[in-house]
Amino acid sequence: VQLVDSGGAVVQPGGSLRLSCVASGLTLTFSGYKMSWYRQAPGKEREAVATITNFPSHRTDYSTSVAGRFTIFRDDGKNTIYLQMNNMEPEDTAVYYCHVFDVHKIREYWGQGTQVTVSS
Repeated sequence: VQLVDSGGAVVQPGGSLRLSCVASGLTLTFSGYKMSWYRQAPGKEREAVATITNFPSHRTDYSTSVAGRFTIFRDDGKNTIYLQMNNMEPEDTAVYYCHVFDVHKIREYWGQGTQVTVSS
């Protein structure tokens, strides 16, 4: 299993960015997967910012700090998870990681991370 994160860049405040996570070795439509984007800023703990679950129904959840600005979605044909980030703020600066948790096997997988910097 491999998750490859990409799309990180330097963006100005108020700008937009889309991160991608291409999965191989697993199929993201499997009902037992919980798919998330995490981020970790310097000196802070890693936190979940957006999650998609497949079971019992399709559902998305967001942290309060990004709700209304970020959108997580999936392209099943490309087996890829995306994080669309709009109206970005300097506080969004962090390394962003893709994460898949298998609720049946109690196993987790991480992407390698991609750096996002919001600065003027």
